[in-house]
Amino acid sequence: MIRVALRSLLGRKLRLLMSTFAIVLGVAFVAGSLVFSDTLGRSFTALFASAVGDVVVRPVGGTTVQGSPSTEILPAALVDELAEVPGAARADGNVTAVGVFVVDTDGKVVGGLGPPALGGNFNDAPAGHGLTGLTIQEGREPRAAGEVVLDERTADRAGYDIGDTVPFVTSTERPDLEAELVGIAEFAEGGSLNGATLAQFDTATAQDLFLGGRDVYNDVWVTAEDGVSQEELAERVREVLPAGVEAVTGDDAADESASDLLEAVSFLTTFLLIFAGIALVVGSFLIVNTFSILVAQRSRELALLRALGASRRQVTWSVLLEAFVLGLVGSTVGLGLGVLLAMGIRAVTATFGLDLTGQGLVFEPRTVLAAYAVGVLVTMAAAFLPAHRTGRIAPVQAMRDDVALPESSMRRRLVGGLVLVAVGLVALVAGLFADVPRAGWWVGLGVLAVLLGVAGASPVLSRPFLGAARAAYARVFGAVGNLAGQNGLRNPRRTTATASALMIGLTLACTMAILGASAKATVDRSVEESFVGDYVVSSAFGGEFSPAVADEMAEVDGVASVVRERFAFGARDGDDQGISATDPGSIDDLGLRLVEGSAAPLRDGTVVVQESWAEDEGVGVGDTVTLDLPAGEEQWEVVGIFEDNPIVFFPLLTTLDTLLSAGFPDRDNYVVVDAEPGATGVHERLEEVVADNPVVTVKDEAGFAAEQREPIDQLVLMVFALLGLALVIAVLGIVNTLALSVIERTREVGLLRAIGLSRGQLRLMITLESVVIAVLGAVLGVVLGTFFGVVLMRALRDEGLDVVSVPVGQLAAFLGVAIVVGVLAAVLPSRRAARLDVLKAIATD
Repeated sequence: MIRVALRSLLGRKLRLLMSTFAIVLGVAFVAGSLVFSDTLGRSFTALFASAVGDVVVRPVGGTTVQGSPSTEILPAALVDELAEVPGAARADGNVTAVGVFVVDTDGKVVGGLGPPALGGNFNDAPAGHGLTGLTIQEGREPRAAGEVVLDERTADRAGYDIGDTVPFVTSTERPDLEAELVGIAEFAEGGSLNGATLAQFDTATAQDLFLGGRDVYNDVWVTAEDGVSQEELAERVREVLPAGVEAVTGDDAADESASDLLEAVSFLTTFLLIFAGIALVVGSFLIVNTFSILVAQRSRELALLRALGASRRQVTWSVLLEAFVLGLVGSTVGLGLGVLLAMGIRAVTATFGLDLTGQGLVFEPRTVLAAYAVGVLVTMAAAFLPAHRTGRIAPVQAMRDDVALPESSMRRRLVGGLVLVAVGLVALVAGLFADVPRAGWWVGLGVLAVLLGVAGASPVLSRPFLGAARAAYARVFGAVGNLAGQNGLRNPRRTTATASALMIGLTLACTMAILGASAKATVDRSVEESFVGDYVVSSAFGGEFSPAVADEMAEVDGVASVVRERFAFGARDGDDQGISATDPGSIDDLGLRLVEGSAAPLRDGTVVVQESWAEDEGVGVGDTVTLDLPAGEEQWEVVGIFEDNPIVFFPLLTTLDTLLSAGFPDRDNYVVVDAEPGATGVHERLEEVVADNPVVTVKDEAGFAAEQREPIDQLVLMVFALLGLALVIAVLGIVNTLALSVIERTREVGLLRAIGLSRGQLRLMITLESVVIAVLGAVLGVVLGTFFGVVLMRALRDEGLDVVSVPVGQLAAFLGVAIVVGVLAAVLPSRRAARLDVLKAIATD
């Protein structure tokens, strides 16, 4: 039986190739996601391991929740004291700044999105003991003001060589500066900054630029003498530290930094694995269809095996053996394609700033195990039902010409499908509206159950559609159309199984289209209702910029008022908490609508909170909000509650001085500018203020709304790109089903040709069959996608997404594309059918 199964498999290589491709894509997604995830993890771990000293001494609260430096600093005298600790070879003070952008030779900022633009001071600590594991490879270290060292990749991207003058844009009080490039640095052991840029100045210049000229540091790295461990040195260092200062080993500091960053980017792996699952589910429909058709075509062969003494179990396992081999082949090819996919993902993320091109791909054993487990198990699970039905074929029945595999009753399919739909709806409602753990899993499982339930019941649910299609075809195309419609009705299970693969892809595409359109409509309405002032000034990369920008704009002719807004992150009950701040006298200029309390008493140490946040947290006027901030734990009194407002990004609004005293730097995030009535040319004059600063932009209401919509557009576009692969699998399923159907009906095709059906009519018949399958899948997908999209938007009303927008034009375009897909999918099968020799086809057994 093993030899028979393998010989059968080799005899149908072309038929199984397209089914293997479906598994290849699914496995490639899984393998590529894991390879990229492991590469990302290894890269950041190696980076932070080389970016710390043996012992790191830092002020408590020296960094914000987001990892950027706070205003908490260390005195220079502490460096000399630490250098004298027994077991310390040396101590080096470090100045660290974020938002030090290199401007390239074309006047554009290098990087800016994703990884940070770092600045600081250069020191000559030994390689491997600090960020100067990134060592000078060309030129020399900076020795005086007006000199700078860049990392090699940044210098290459910006187009600068030794001796060139490099312009910078910073978020400090001196937003623009220039320095001569005197050195280029790179990692001695081939490491990478992963897309971040690095500019190192001499210590005095760095202190002047980033620490207000004070002789202080952000942290200190202590290098151990030979034979002294990090733990031993850390214990000795702690004995001399003043209150408010801590010492951690370099390994612990590196692990802490890497884990925080990896957690922040972990959504990439999750995102890709979700789409791997979608590809596998869609591919499973293709595998089920393929094995069902192949088993039907081999019914006489399998019946003969039964007549010769093979048991039901042997026949069933022979089909499963074919599936096992197919899974192995698909997994092997998918594993190789996954490596190429990981390289592609690495290249794509580099365009967004996360540059891992300097890192070799990490290929862990778990990737191989996952690839083969997924590929083989999915293939065998998909082939199980056809294999099980194989064993139930009666040998005498299978010898007949009109043999058909036993089908489950339509009633059983309908009942089973409806039960699965009901279970899915319950899970969906629980995940969206009930307080259940891991609500996202409930929603995902609910959506999957509904999709599978509809797919299971679709042979019954689709009968009216298929009947209407047959009638319409007969009316328009005559006898050829009637034949095409009858072929769709002949085996509704096969027709709907093929359509279901397309249904899943289009369901998710329609859902995302509705979510994206609704999110953008919500943004547009919120901006229209709440936009205050005439212009908004912000960083093009969502970061901070110098307060000098607002000071200059306040002096521009035609400007009536300038309102600063700043953002920061603290921690509340262990979770990140966003905070906004402005000047107390500018509350009215932000257009806040208070529903309780008053903004008038807003003063340092108090806060007004967003209405939806107050309801969720059970906070009212007079209560206190406890936050962990760089300067320590603080309690702010709630003095007012305001309606949600897009200009106030975070739900807590306090004063500028409160943020400064809490340890956050003196930087603006937004500036709202109000022009004097009747003033003209204000926009142009404001842009002149930031003409030499490519990081800062000036936008009116329309520009601000477009800026808020841009991330939504990018996310939806990325989702559509990934869903496109699932749709490719679905299209291959239609092609595969039609091709196998033609093979199965070879004698029938020959008879039709013999009684006068022309090649063109035969091609039209098969094309019409393909269009029915594609349109059925598209209709089911659009209906389910619309349902899921509207339900999800209703569930997100409390999150501020309270506008439901159904992009009718886009959904209609999906239906139009489905017709095109149906026509294209039929090209190869119809050509093959038209080229069949009539006499040989009639004689086919």
